[in-house]
Amino acid sequence: MNIFNKAHYLALMANLRLTWNRHDSGYAFHLPDNPKFMGAQEAAKLIPDGAVVATSGLGGNQRPSILYWTIREAYEATGHPRDLTVMAAGGQGGRGRAPGTVEELMQEGLCRRVVSGHVETFKGALRLAEQGLMELQLLPQGVMVRLMEALGNGEDSVLTPIGVNTFLDPRVGRGTPLAGKGAEQLVTVEGDQLRFSIPKIDVALFNAYAADREGNIYVTHCPMKAEILEIARAAKRNGGRVIANVSRLVEKGSDAVYVPAADVDAVVVYPKTEQSGYIPYGSHFEFLAPTSTLPAKEGLARARFVNKVMGLTPKRKAMDQVLARLAAEVFVRNVPKGALVNIGVGLPEEVCRVLHETHILNEITLFTESGVIGGVPMPGIFFGAAVGSERIISSAETFRLCPEKLACTVLGVLQADSRGNVNVSKRGDRLSSYVGPGGFIDLISAARTVIFITKWMEGEKLALENGRVCVLQTGKTKFIDAVDEITMNGQETLKAGKKVFYATTRGLFQLTERGMELVRVMPGIDVEKDILATTKMKIVLPEQGTVPVVDGAIVTGKGFRLRLGQGLY
Repeated sequence: MNIFNKAHYLALMANLRLTWNRHDSGYAFHLPDNPKFMGAQEAAKLIPDGAVVATSGLGGNQRPSILYWTIREAYEATGHPRDLTVMAAGGQGGRGRAPGTVEELMQEGLCRRVVSGHVETFKGALRLAEQGLMELQLLPQGVMVRLMEALGNGEDSVLTPIGVNTFLDPRVGRGTPLAGKGAEQLVTVEGDQLRFSIPKIDVALFNAYAADREGNIYVTHCPMKAEILEIARAAKRNGGRVIANVSRLVEKGSDAVYVPAADVDAVVVYPKTEQSGYIPYGSHFEFLAPTSTLPAKEGLARARFVNKVMGLTPKRKAMDQVLARLAAEVFVRNVPKGALVNIGVGLPEEVCRVLHETHILNEITLFTESGVIGGVPMPGIFFGAAVGSERIISSAETFRLCPEKLACTVLGVLQADSRGNVNVSKRGDRLSSYVGPGGFIDLISAARTVIFITKWMEGEKLALENGRVCVLQTGKTKFIDAVDEITMNGQETLKAGKKVFYATTRGLFQLTERGMELVRVMPGIDVEKDILATTKMKIVLPEQGTVPVVDGAIVTGKGFRLRLGQGLY
């Protein structure tokens, strides 16, 4: 990216940050021949007290901010609507800081219950739940979007093996309720499977690119489709209302209709409608659009620059790159050409970067939980979108595709234990720190190979010296005897015939019939002192006794090249 482009983006971001809380709730676009077109204030009045309100999107993408703001303002002014249930399959909050997210609805009195797959970004709701003022329900993200689809087809539950012997299984953990006295259990045990359900949807709220004069909705330039169609159909099936927020009016036939006018009750045209977090459609962030012709390298550079300037992604250190190369090398040894692959957020994004730089992405197909297939997934605030996607489907279609096609998923870790169990949902004892499973459980259930990437200890300080890893300071180990909450059951995963690896700053582990086996150690790391003595996790060493050392190219990056099917070459 040249200096001029950076200056241009800096100016755009500065303006966005200064105006991110400005909105005009009173703005109204009407058509004299179509009463469906109305302002946000009129649309807010369509939502009855006690309604189940479903939203669509992931991360900062696809949020109808003007509707969220206006509904909150209507409640503050009149006390209505109140006692809502908010359903959001993916994380769509602002961590209690960023305005204009679905968190605007999560106010005491306005919202009484949240049903979601991922609540880490819903800090306002978590704090209210901690005070006993809000009910929180958790389901696997993929199961939840399939339930939204099922409601639209007249079905009220989904029977699945997903979640068996995890914290969502009432025989093992608490089931779906996270908080709320007397909260309903949304899962039951049925044979060797689990049956999940969600409340019927009364109101569907979503953001799309445009509408025509009849009220047909178009998703041209939308970075994802997510759950738009599923929640709209579910609401209509239940006799409810569908409220679309769009950025403009277009001519009929300008693109394929995504939601027909017959299924839409209100269209709120608002010129500042966001394509992604605080970025309106047509604001020169063209790399967000599925129609973008930018090379993937250029689009990623712009996305990373935006995230860096806005402080939305952590600064990566040299050891993070070592970890990413280790996980990438494990990846190419276990994933065939043409495979469908999912890569998660955080450190897994660094694995994606390595695979991109070594041209492995040219030989596989990546996808995101939101339904974006192909291209290179976006990092940070843009998570869920991609540069150069091949096609975009709904999130429900994506999770249906996974059991048949998903070869590998690369994910992060909060804790792992002696039985190979992994916790990614519970961070600490405070409810306000809770994360949720997101699509983790669905992806683990579907993938044939699972690669985890994580530090060995939180707070550790490491140095790289002459191709060796040196421990300068220890911290709190993430590898323990028993995890605080089972988000992945290691023995169930092993029983299903999956390969499971854990790439860490001390070495590489694989879950085998023998246990958590240390299969490679980082150069410079002493197995006894730096690994065995630092954890209560039961570790087994290779049967031959000696632990192979990680290749020096992984540590230094010098001569690091990958070939799918064989690893380093």
